[in-house]
Amino acid sequence: MNTKSKEVPERKDIPANFKWDLEAIYKTFDDWQKSFNEVKAKIESIKNYSGRLGEGADTLLAFIKDDEALSLELNKLYVYANMKSHEDLRESKPMELAGLAENLLVQYSTAVAFFEPEILSLPDDYINNCIKNQPDLTMYEFFFRKLLREREHILSPEIEYLLAKTGEISSVPDNAFTLLTDADMKFPDIQDDDGNLTELTEERWYKFSRSLNREVRRNAFIGIYGTYEKFKNSIAALYAGSVKGDIFYSQARKYNNSLDMALFAENVPECVYNHVVETAKEYAPLMHKLISLRKKVLNLDEFHFYDLNVPISQEPSDDINFSDAVDLAVKALAPLGDDYIANFKRGISQNWIDIYENKGKRKGAYSWGSYGTHPYVLLNYNGTLRDVFTLVHEMGHSLHSYYSRENQPQVYADYTILLAEVASTTNEALLLEYMLNNASSQENKKWLLNYYYDMVRTTFYRQAMFAEFERETHNHAESGQILTPDYMCNLWEKLNNSCYGPDMKIDKELCAEWARIPHFYTAFYVYKYVTGFTAANAFASAIINNEDGAVNRYLKFLQSGGSDYSLNILRRAGVDLTEREPFERTMKMFESRLNEGLKAWNV
Repeated sequence: MNTKSKEVPERKDIPANFKWDLEAIYKTFDDWQKSFNEVKAKIESIKNYSGRLGEGADTLLAFIKDDEALSLELNKLYVYANMKSHEDLRESKPMELAGLAENLLVQYSTAVAFFEPEILSLPDDYINNCIKNQPDLTMYEFFFRKLLREREHILSPEIEYLLAKTGEISSVPDNAFTLLTDADMKFPDIQDDDGNLTELTEERWYKFSRSLNREVRRNAFIGIYGTYEKFKNSIAALYAGSVKGDIFYSQARKYNNSLDMALFAENVPECVYNHVVETAKEYAPLMHKLISLRKKVLNLDEFHFYDLNVPISQEPSDDINFSDAVDLAVKALAPLGDDYIANFKRGISQNWIDIYENKGKRKGAYSWGSYGTHPYVLLNYNGTLRDVFTLVHEMGHSLHSYYSRENQPQVYADYTILLAEVASTTNEALLLEYMLNNASSQENKKWLLNYYYDMVRTTFYRQAMFAEFERETHNHAESGQILTPDYMCNLWEKLNNSCYGPDMKIDKELCAEWARIPHFYTAFYVYKYVTGFTAANAFASAIINNEDGAVNRYLKFLQSGGSDYSLNILRRAGVDLTEREPFERTMKMFESRLNEGLKAWNV
């Protein structure tokens, strides 16, 4: 198939062997509808367990088994309908099914909402005795232990009712920010590379930031960041309101502070968060060196934020056939062993992947599926080297899911967000290492190095800077200080100076960049990008260096799902994020490859 065809084909014109096989879930829409009706009836019946979980171990087990069977079918309904709609967003029937599945999911969530409060109202001894006296409940011990751990932060029913009522109020800052920045805020028109007047949008910013015309980059930067700078007072009020909400809930639920509340659910000690921030600060001179390299390669007198994304190497133009991409991936991932490669190939041959673009197809790429299905991958493969990285990334997710579901019971089959990007990024690291070792030219090697530098900059340093900003703003507010726009602009300027170093000129518009970051309305989330990247690079480094038992430990990690706290799963696999070593190992790899780049560009 010609992946560079000028005409985007209709879906019917793409051969079946290039499309995923959703018929493995439901043969027809009628089969989906039949299952939908059955699940809807079961949702009504499961409500009958409300108020009965204290009747004994057999009743408790009966609810869990019925709930698992129900959620198994519900998830299949949901993923099928949504993936079917993504095949061609112009088709109304799959969109209708996706809407029905969404509504059914809400009905289910409402129906089983009694479970956690009811369990938390029961004595520990009751739960322990149920597990002891009913062997089939033994596997759920960690599940209950995790749930009961939350009890110390559960308040009286009256207060819980009041806190629940505040939910809509607490979501106001995030909702208002989204409406302001997505709907009301308008950016100016700028001239594009061809001299045409073009409306500037967030979606177009990345393309403009990579323009070889510096005036286009600069105007796009001023257009985007200057607009946020004009709205900094309003957005500062929204963000301050969000932080106050974090503080209110942390105090109401008797956590030490808002960071403690955010880390509690996954049982992550504060030292892990601090490692993220402090490692990036300690190794900031490496980022300074990268900025200096970019400045010299681009031959600039002054380096600005809008010079960060412009390529300093040319992406290889060779069209990589999908079968060649698979062969390349297999060679790169070979260090993971025969079983991993066999399962990778199984995914290809058994139509896990929807490979090529077609008219109406959802953009981008993802890995999905459920416990009742094999993994699925959506691609829009177009034959570029970036597409090969996307292939191994998404298959990393899928094989993580495959191994987890094959080796864990349903209750532990899903891994946490903290672990979600580890396997995918490990695959990318192995592909990068293989390609660097087999680069066909110096130009290809430069592109690969720059690809890696961008990953480190955006996934490690930038997210660590975000994490430090969140820590500082919450500490500032928790000490009784006011989060003013000037305070946050000054803090942002300080963090950018520290991260990027003396060769980066900090424009006044950049100082308001904090106002552009939607992740800040889900407090203390972004550090997980850094921990995931760090764990992946630690795994890849150990595998590449043939460290004793590294592959077996990694496969055990893939098989573990959510059967323990995330840090324990990583620790057993040889990566201890409570120590600085994995973070420093990642930085040492960056330093080594940065030195390669200095030689490659002869600077």
